[in-house]
Amino acid sequence: MKMKSLLSGLAVSLVALSCATVKTQAYTVTLPLSEDEDGLKAYITDYDNGARLDSTIVDKGAAVFKGTVSDPVLARVIVDGNRAGVFVLEEGDITLENGNAKGTELNRRLAAISDDMAKLANEYKSLPETPEGEARRKAIVEEYNALPAKVLGQNADNPVGYFMFLQMAYEKDLAGLRDMMKRYPRWGGMAKIKGLEKALELKAETSEGSMYKDFEIPYNGKTQKLSNFVGKDGKYTLVDFWASWCGPCMREIDTLKDLYATYKDKGLNIVGVAVWDEPENTLKAMSAKDIPWPVILNAQTVPTDMYGISGIPCIILIDPQGKIVSRDKQGAELRKDVATALEGWKAENNEE
Repeated sequence: MKMKSLLSGLAVSLVALSCATVKTQAYTVTLPLSEDEDGLKAYITDYDNGARLDSTIVDKGAAVFKGTVSDPVLARVIVDGNRAGVFVLEEGDITLENGNAKGTELNRRLAAISDDMAKLANEYKSLPETPEGEARRKAIVEEYNALPAKVLGQNADNPVGYFMFLQMAYEKDLAGLRDMMKRYPRWGGMAKIKGLEKALELKAETSEGSMYKDFEIPYNGKTQKLSNFVGKDGKYTLVDFWASWCGPCMREIDTLKDLYATYKDKGLNIVGVAVWDEPENTLKAMSAKDIPWPVILNAQTVPTDMYGISGIPCIILIDPQGKIVSRDKQGAELRKDVATALEGWKAENNEE
């Protein structure tokens, strides 16, 4: 046999062997909807990097996906821009209902974790105000806080473990996250984790005691800069990074309105920065909440990338010289930081 023929035959054999050893796992994913949503495009995306894994058209009140996957992957379904919960895309018949998945082993594990945490939370709320009840509450808190690490250890080789790794990672500082990445290198290189690491690096650069970073946002023919508001009239500036769809953001606006009413004539300005939101939705929320301070619209990811913001609301207090004096505080803690700062401002400006 000629060398060329031999090599060609070897190549064909290697391809056949490769195809034979790659196991594909068939899945069906069903998301019940309504016939009003027929015709909409639905996607399955990789939860980690957002890549589209499958697509279908909603028909007869349901989005039904059929395909194969080589390994289980943490995923989510998106219909017309709306997210429908997190699940594990794996071999078998999977049904998504009310944001939960059922029908396969790893999805059963995810559901069990959610159930266990809900049971602990419900028991905590139901306990009587007695020494025994308080002792049990303490034990529940310890059990609840230990659960993610326990589940991660039991699922370190599958997407359930990655899901729990993520829940823990978002509670860590930069040093803590890097320690987790070393202990679980399989998950440490994932896109969300690398993004979180970068965000924490940027957060450290804009922490309390650091100078604020300026940004500019073009919208509707105009450009707004954060520097247009910081230090104006020699006042402190409270910057609220928020979005209309964010429940905690909307609730915290009431705190900000109280602070504004108390201190707007005593050294405090407030500016909102609408991130991850459509301008028309921001404007509706501003009207509904009767927000009296200016808002920079359509900022999207520009400031959140710059400040390492991974969750909102993120509220930052900046002094008249541009130094950050408070960050990531809400409610009573935010009120305390503002009151402390404004007491100093009044003394410096001989205000009563």
